[in-house]
Amino acid sequence: MACTRNEILNLYRNLIRESKKWNSYNYRMYALRKVRHEFQENKNLQDERQIQQCHQKGQEALAVIKRQVIIGNLYSTRPLIIETKTASKSI
Repeated sequence: MACTRNEILNLYRNLIRESKKWNSYNYRMYALRKVRHEFQENKNLQDERQIQQCHQKGQEALAVIKRQVIIGNLYSTRPLIIETKTASKSI
């Protein structure tokens, strides 16, 4: 079955949406960079078989991200300094 443009875009949106759910800054930013990089790298694919393989790989990655987000939320840690919001200091 051929992958349509809408299916690919929905996969991209779902991967980004699920990646943003990670509590851990490092995992969240890695996943977002990885998803964007993979889609950017493969945006010019023409071969239907390769597109289908990449779509399948993306579906598997989405399932992994969903599982890992759940596990990560069960064992959350303190936020990193980069994640904390500090009040702006007035001079």
